[in-house]
Formats: sequence, structure tokens, C-alpha cells
Amino acid sequence: MKKQFGQHFLADPNILGVIERLAELGPDDVVLEIGPGEGVLTRYLAERVRHVHAVEIDRELEPALRDIAPNVDVVFGDALQLSLPPDATKVVANLPYNVATPLIVESLDGLPNVGLWCVMVQREVADRFFATPGTKDYGAVSVLVQLAAERTGFHPVSRTVFRPPPNVDSALVAFRRTDLPAGYARIKQVVAAAFGHRRKTLPNSLALAGLVSREHAAAALEALGWPENTRAEALAPPEFVALAEELR
Repeated sequence: MKKQFGQHFLADPNILGVIERLAELGPDDVVLEIGPGEGVLTRYLAERVRHVHAVEIDRELEPALRDIAPNVDVVFGDALQLSLPPDATKVVANLPYNVATPLIVESLDGLPNVGLWCVMVQREVADRFFATPGTKDYGAVSVLVQLAAERTGFHPVSRTVFRPPPNVDSALVAFRRTDLPAGYARIKQVVAAAFGHRRKTLPNSLALAGLVSREHAAAALEALGWPENTRAEALAPPEFVALAEELR
């Protein structure tokens, strides 16, 4: 068990049935599992889907994951550095806490064949995914996830299902892909810059990120009906699409 990898292995098999339901597992699915750990979920998935791609960073887990099932391939390495399998149709994983957010964000446009995510994450991360504007949980990841997907399931998870038990609460969250807005890569840039300096106004944040001048950003905001002292958390996800378009 390595603290630097954010490892908390599934120890309660009862949660597997909840994952199966929320992930809507079927025999044609090609699943990407990041952080298989000792393979509890991997084995369960292998019996229910066509293929499992498992990505594990900890080489010491190789004996537990070797020859796990004929329809499972295991790759060892950092999922944030690897080329992830383009044929994956679902992401189903107990995500390592320290990489959950960037992995989800990168998969939204980086894995276009993924149509559904069912992931175990820290409860506060799960709350962020579908937070509403103006709330403390609302941020860049909220905007990007909501522009790409809609939530289909949510299940709070007790600390006791993990070994070792984490110091935080967890949740399973499931969401299904919707159509990515045109120019998503540019929108992603604008969103990241907008929330990069949360205490500053949106024009100042965009200027500090080097994206546009403060004056250009203020004019774009005003064209959308927002005063120049607006902060990023005030805008709903579709308004970031309009802002990115206006900034062009």
C-alpha cells in the first residue's frame, strides 16, 4: 500500500453490484479501469464485459494482476502519461484520489469513444463534478464535465468498503456523454484560465493566464450581459461556450 499513489483497495464485494448497476455493464462493453489495485473489481468486470484494459502504476501489484482473465490486459505505468486505449467505451474504476480529477478531465475529449463513466472518487470530488454556479464546489472541472456529460447515478460510499479505510468519504458517480460543444479545446483553455485565479475577476484571471488582454475579456463579458467585475464561478457552463466564442 503506497500513500503517494492514493491507494485504497476495495474490500467489500457488496459495492460491486452497485457499480454494475450504475455502469450499466453489458457483454459488448470495452472497459478502461484505472487503478485496479489487487484486481477485485477487475475480476468482476471481466466476467461481465467483452474486454478490460487495466492501468496500474504500482509494479508491486503485478503478481496479483498477472493472468487475471483472458479478456483482461494490464499495463503498468502512470495513466496521466500513457496513451490510453482508444477503443474503450466505458471508464469504470476506483480512481486513485490524487489523480481522479485530471484523469476525468483528460478523458472527456481524449477518449471520444467512451460513452459512460462510473467512478469511485472522494466525496468532495464527486460533488464538484455536478456542482451549480455560485457554490463553493463549483469550478473548472464542474464546467468541463457538465459540458461533456449528464449525471445518471450517485451513490455515497462508506469508508469501511476500503482497505485501508481512507480519512475521507467517497462516492460512486456515473455520467453519460452528451455532444461536446464545438471548439471544446479552446473552451477548455478559457475555463482553466478563468478559474486559475479564483479570487480575481474573470477579466483579470484571463489576462493573468496570458489568454487575452483584460480589456478584451471585459468587453467580451459585457457583450454577454455580464459586468466586468464578474468572477468565474458566476457563469454557467453554456455561458463559457458563449464567452469562448466571443473572445475569438
